[in-house]
Amino acid sequence: MYQKSFELGMEVFTYSKQFPKEERYSLTDQIRRSSRSVSANIAEAFRSRRYPKAFVAKLGQAECEAAETQVWLDYAFACKYMDEQIHKTMYQAYDQVLGMLISMIMNPGDWSFSNEQLKSEGWP
Repeated sequence: MYQKSFELGMEVFTYSKQFPKEERYSLTDQIRRSSRSVSANIAEAFRSRRYPKAFVAKLGQAECEAAETQVWLDYAFACKYMDEQIHKTMYQAYDQVLGMLISMIMNPGDWSFSNEQLKSEGWP
């Protein structure tokens, strides 16, 4: 999921280079920030797996950023900065990431460590 979200962030970055210059400090900046935040929050969540509430909270932030990216994709399409096929492909890819995130949020025990697992690995 991290790799998928990272690749999508890079696709957004590459495609957003085509946006008009007047969008540099608005749409371009916003879509780049939100798309990059998805993978950044996933990485933070992964590193906080031994704290289930922190893990879920970071995954929730990644979910919000992915949904925000979809909104910016909608704006880019509505402003005619991207064609329908690119919009549809990127939007659906973010839907897949959202599905994976929601699955992890609903089942954090499958991804986080229990105290017993940590102790057996020598963690305090």
